[in-house]
Amino acid sequence: MEEAAHVAHELRVKRDQRARMGRLLKHLFLISVSIVMLYPLLWLLASSLKPENDIFGSLTLWPTEFQWHNYVDGWHGLPVSFTTFYINSTIVTVLSVIGNLISCSFAAYAFARLQFTGRTFLFGLMMMTLMIPYHVVLIPQYVQFLRLGWVDTYLPLVVPRFLASDAFFIFLMVQFFRQLPRELDEAAMIDGCSPFKIYWAIILPLSLPALGTAAIFSLIWTWEDFLAPLIYLNDIKSYTVPLALRLFLDQEGQSSYGQMFAMSVLSLVPVVIAFIMFQKLIVRGIATSGMK
Repeated sequence: MEEAAHVAHELRVKRDQRARMGRLLKHLFLISVSIVMLYPLLWLLASSLKPENDIFGSLTLWPTEFQWHNYVDGWHGLPVSFTTFYINSTIVTVLSVIGNLISCSFAAYAFARLQFTGRTFLFGLMMMTLMIPYHVVLIPQYVQFLRLGWVDTYLPLVVPRFLASDAFFIFLMVQFFRQLPRELDEAAMIDGCSPFKIYWAIILPLSLPALGTAAIFSLIWTWEDFLAPLIYLNDIKSYTVPLALRLFLDQEGQSSYGQMFAMSVLSLVPVVIAFIMFQKLIVRGIATSGMK
């Protein structure tokens, strides 16, 4: 009996050692992958503090001399202050987020909770738009907005958001709305609520995770969008932050890489703050929407 207990103890010790070694190797692997993924961000932060000659001439992350004035020079180094660009991006982003939440939740409510002719066909048609590259409709959209006189304004960037143009957010909300009990709608209809009243008083308050996820994704994608503002905005005073960063690159003269990297770091601050503050809401919204 003692020998059997001793053997069992040794097997238990070896099993625990293998488990600890497995956890150690797993954490070392995850740390290594995290370092590889964070290296571009660390390089960007280090380059924003380096002299111009050391940015591409040195492989070390630690600057030989900290150039803190890159942030001040970058903020005031363009014909228009970066404050204007931040205000422009904020306006476009806030309006886009509001438009997406209102229009996409309306469309998702109709697809998920209402019965009407052609609902399945229209929902499938909407889902097909997810597979159409943006570049396919780029020229027709530009011609349409040009005829409307909207070029060089924020209207092409904002108005489509109020027309449920983002099928991804509609699908996200549809998946969440379908999980809500139908008995809630039936009880509200018995009490005399209209479909809009059910949507506003019952569905929306219960759908905060999905709405929060859509808001965060919409904020990140709109704030970082470069192509659409590049096409529709011509006046430098109406440029957004991504367009302003391009102004630091001069193909004929000397490019201000230090200032550009410094402003790039500052341009990431709103996105990083939003992600850190609402990362739990993002995970909860995706998990409860059936997108696994």
